[in-house]
Order: sequence, then structure tokens, then C-alpha cells
Amino acid sequence: MHAVVLHAFGPAENLRYETVPDPEPGPGQVRIAVRAAGVHLIETIMRAGLSIELAPPPPELPAIFGGEVAGRVDAVGPGVDPAWIGRDVVTSAGRPGGYAELAVADVTSLHRLPAGLGHETAVVMIVTGTTALQFLDVAALTSSDVVLVTSAAGGIGRLVVQYARHLGATVIGAAGGEEKAAAVRELGADLAVDYDRPSWEREVAQWLGGRKVTALLDGVGGDKARAAFGLLADGGRYVTIGTASKQSFTPDPEELKARDLTVTNALLLLLGRPEDTPRYEVRALAAAAEGTLVPAVQTFPLAEAARAHAALESRRTTGKVILVP
Repeated sequence: MHAVVLHAFGPAENLRYETVPDPEPGPGQVRIAVRAAGVHLIETIMRAGLSIELAPPPPELPAIFGGEVAGRVDAVGPGVDPAWIGRDVVTSAGRPGGYAELAVADVTSLHRLPAGLGHETAVVMIVTGTTALQFLDVAALTSSDVVLVTSAAGGIGRLVVQYARHLGATVIGAAGGEEKAAAVRELGADLAVDYDRPSWEREVAQWLGGRKVTALLDGVGGDKARAAFGLLADGGRYVTIGTASKQSFTPDPEELKARDLTVTNALLLLLGRPEDTPRYEVRALAAAAEGTLVPAVQTFPLAEAARAHAALESRRTTGKVILVP
């Protein structure tokens, strides 16, 4: 089969499209003919050989990235019902990695695709959609909230904006560049701003007209998170799910206490509750099948995984990046 293999840590061009042996399913496993594989920002960090807080360590080399896989079962291992062959499935635990034409997975990790749900959408929802729903449950939004979502044009951010609007909350989406801001506006955000512009937070404050943000859902970190944090009302909550900017932001403890602000690292919290993941996966797939949540997908051919990584790192993508064999 063809796969994308990393032989040395470094820049995106170190990802090589080459021929490797076909994987064979072991006991309790199936083999999937991959139709779509998800790409994560964290994989660009691992590819570079870097170690950051809460991220998996760099893998042993050579490595094939990508656990999110959707496709059709073409073989089963010992002890697995042959009826799985020909079924369209999705998993978050593909091995050796989804950046390939074939992958294996434990049958217990599989979900059958709901009627009408395509492979690309399914592979978005199995991790990105699941994470977004977990993030939102931690945030505990209500219809009375004024919500500010950073990195709002990203895979998780777009779903968060849709969910919050469906709930009836006032939603402000912040994203990098006018094109991304326009995409957030099309999702139904009450206000969408380009946070690459200087003093973008003043634009938000003026639009609010004296109101304050009650919930900041942050996926970017760094200076943009710091600026967004300044818009929070006393008693507000700051929930973070990631640092797309690769820069951290830590609120001042004295300010938190004085203003009765709460801070929750949703990613840290969710990592401590892996037993909850399967039911969120079911919810995420159902939400997409019903049309409640509609993810955006940006596809790249499997052979161009290096280009996909470069685009993701430079934040030139909108929605979830998907590789298609």
C-alpha cells in the first residue's frame, strides 16, 4: 500500500509518500480501506520532534501518523464476525496510522456510519466533533450567555459557534483574516471579527455596547487569548481547549480572585475521563447525521500530506484538514 512515513523529525517536507507492506488485522481487529483520514495540529508538533504539555511524546521512527480513520472494512482478524466486511466504519484508533491506504483497528473501537453520513464528515466528528461536544459540556453554556469563541474558523471552533447559536446564546467569533471571519459570519455568529487586526477587542467592546462576555471559549492562547480575556465580565468563565498560536496565556491569580473569574483547562479535564469518550463519539456522529452540527472540511490528497501539514502550521486552513487516498 501507499502511506506517508516520517523517517526524521523536522519540517513538513520530511513526510514521504512511499510504498510499505499492507497491515494485517490481528485477533479482534479489522482492516479498513481508508477513504478519509484526519490531520491534527498536534501531529505537526510531534512531526517536528517537539514535546509540549499534554501532548503525546514524539513517536518512534519511522512513523505513520493519524488515528482518525473512516472507510470500508475489507478484512477481519481471528475472532471477528465476517459480517463486518463491506461495512462503512469510523474509528479514532486506526493503526499504524491513518496517513495510509489501509489501516487496522480493534473492532471494539469502531462505529458504523449513520445513514447519509459520508466518510469525510465522519472522520471529522469522531475526534474533532467529540472534543467540541465535550468542550461545550464543560463550558455549560446557556441561552443567556454572551460567548466569545477564538479560533472560531477552526475545526472545533466552527462546531462550537454552531452549537452556541442553536442554543440561543449571543455568539462572537474571532478568527485570523477577513476570509476566515467571513466564514464564521456565515455560520450565524452575531459578530465575527478578524483578530489579526490591531485592537480587534475594541471593536467587540463597542459592539457589545456596555455588555460583557460571560464565557470565553479559547482555542488559540497567547496574546489573542489575553486580549479576549479582558472582555470577560466579573464572574465570567474562561475555558481553554488548546493553543493554536503555540503560545500560552496564564491569567493573573489575583485578578481571578478579585473578579470571581473561573478558569478551566478543558483538555486536561477531558484527558482524565477517557471512559466518557465512546458516548460522546456516538453523540457527535448523530449530530452530524441529523444536520445539527455541520463541519467544514479541507481535503488534501494523501500524497500531499506534507503540503497539508505546512498549510495547517501556517494557519492557512479553514475547518478540519482531511487526507484522501
